[in-house]
Amino acid sequence: MRRHSTILVLVTVLLTGVSCSNFRKIEKSQDWRVKYDAALKYYNSKKDYYKASVLFEQIIPIVRGLPEGEKVQFNLAYCQYYDKLYLLASEQFKTFYETYGRSALAEEARYMYAYSLYRSSPNSNLDQSSSVDAMSAMQSFLNRYPASSFKDQAVEVILDTQQKLEKKGFDNAYQYYKMRSYKAAIVALRNFIDNFPDSKYLERSYYLVIVSEYRLAEQSIYSKQLDRYKEVVEHYKTFVDKYPNSTYLNDAEKLYASSLEKVNKSKIRNT
Repeated sequence: MRRHSTILVLVTVLLTGVSCSNFRKIEKSQDWRVKYDAALKYYNSKKDYYKASVLFEQIIPIVRGLPEGEKVQFNLAYCQYYDKLYLLASEQFKTFYETYGRSALAEEARYMYAYSLYRSSPNSNLDQSSSVDAMSAMQSFLNRYPASSFKDQAVEVILDTQQKLEKKGFDNAYQYYKMRSYKAAIVALRNFIDNFPDSKYLERSYYLVIVSEYRLAEQSIYSKQLDRYKEVVEHYKTFVDKYPNSTYLNDAEKLYASSLEKVNKSKIRNT
């Protein structure tokens, strides 16, 4: 068994060495057609996207303007996509549709530009600037090709990205709340409510505004407390109108009752 394993390893090493040697010869060739044919073979038959991309990149300046140039640029973009180099792929797809705008593949390239940006976007706990770019690019794609065969996938990308941005927005606001930075939490929560009026986090956000206003009033100097307790009362009224059966209603009512009592006492003192 050990002898067979050793032989197998040696054969694998030899084949790998031969393969690398052949690739180096192709890479050094002065004939771009040799590189072109080999790159297509690596791409289509062997699925070796790294070697294919190396050769495609070498011949791009030569074939630009030739009939082969379109295929080289398009395949290079997919090589980088398949190798999960999504940002590089997005740039290559963009270069393709800008260079070959009349190509039958331009529509797919525009979609893949946006989709590659989407694949490059990180989890919701990280910076989401690339998600914003991806959603904008995908919306632009749909505006340009409303009847595209990629329409359903494009809509899914937009919806998924929207959910990711919603979670990021809510998590940022909630972080202020957890840190007891209630003034910042109120601003962030209100911004979230304005920016995501259909979010699944909306009910909780309205409730957290009430809590944050109440906690802020408690922390405030006396001269500012009355106005801030009044804010609690007004936010509660908005909340109960929107969510009369909310699971947060009992807790919100307690803060409302306490705030109303403090407001009324202040009115009595001032009469």
